[in-house]
Amino acid sequence: MIIVGAGQAGLAVAAALISEGLRPQHEFVVMDAAAAGQRSWTSRWHSMELLSDARHSALPPRQLLGDQRRQPRADEMADYLTFVEAGLGVETVWNVRATGVEHRGNGSTLLLSTTVGEVQTRNVVCATGAHTHPRVPDWADGLMAPGVVIHSSEYLYPKQIPTGDVLIVGGGNSGVQLARELSASHTVTLSTRTPRQPRPAMSCPAMAGESVPLFSRTRRPEPIFGDSYEHLRRRGVTIAPAVEAANGAVVTFADGTQASPRSVILATGYDPGDRWLPQPNGSARPRRTMTGLPGLFVAGMPRYGGRGSDTVAGVWKDATTIAQHIINRP
Repeated sequence: MIIVGAGQAGLAVAAALISEGLRPQHEFVVMDAAAAGQRSWTSRWHSMELLSDARHSALPPRQLLGDQRRQPRADEMADYLTFVEAGLGVETVWNVRATGVEHRGNGSTLLLSTTVGEVQTRNVVCATGAHTHPRVPDWADGLMAPGVVIHSSEYLYPKQIPTGDVLIVGGGNSGVQLARELSASHTVTLSTRTPRQPRPAMSCPAMAGESVPLFSRTRRPEPIFGDSYEHLRRRGVTIAPAVEAANGAVVTFADGTQASPRSVILATGYDPGDRWLPQPNGSARPRRTMTGLPGLFVAGMPRYGGRGSDTVAGVWKDATTIAQHIINRP
């Protein structure tokens, strides 16, 4: 079998399979599109910290070292996953991207297409991440700020942003963290479409991700953990409505007001890395981690698993579920 993705989800599945007696490089292989060891954590901004503490930011086979109450940095997580990979004995095949998967013939095998060719295998696990492709709003095509216009995935440190005012679009946890950091050196406006409720940082493991109230079909966005819009206001950050349009250097907010920021950071989220999967047939939702294709599983994406599947701690439930499906598959 083949696990596509060597991040937290892929390594969690590998650990779960090993606990069931399967051997890496023999019964299963892990592959990843990135260059050797260049997991997505290595490209996050330098000061980025996880929302959860170290106790809730590790996979069961290997805990993070040091103070368990701290919030690990992104670079720590990159090193930690390399440590987990080595401890499991997984030898990831790097620089290979999955481009498609399908069932052919009457047998039980799948045909996995990759950038180096096709391979037949009985089981495929998609572990290519819930936050893989930067999401950019349509109106951004018309934006031409005099400074820089970047997605949060491209942001690294404050000096990267030219002196002057900066508009951060997106009021989620990433936007709030960037607004807090840049408020020390820039005039910051944070644009948010849906206000988020503040919650204590310690509640992150249980409350991460979107939620749907029991008696409502309206999705509630993920809370802001350990911070709030009011805290940002005290630091001099202006909270603005959603951006509805852009024309050259001018952006128009939902309330009709306009601004001409020198720089813009789009903290507008990501789309999952499941574009290479076949489109599901019918409206029936498969069981957790399963797809409509026998032998094809998905780990680490809430739309296939559940709330919290995209967190380091939450993906373990996906991983153990997939391992059981594979072991018990006829």
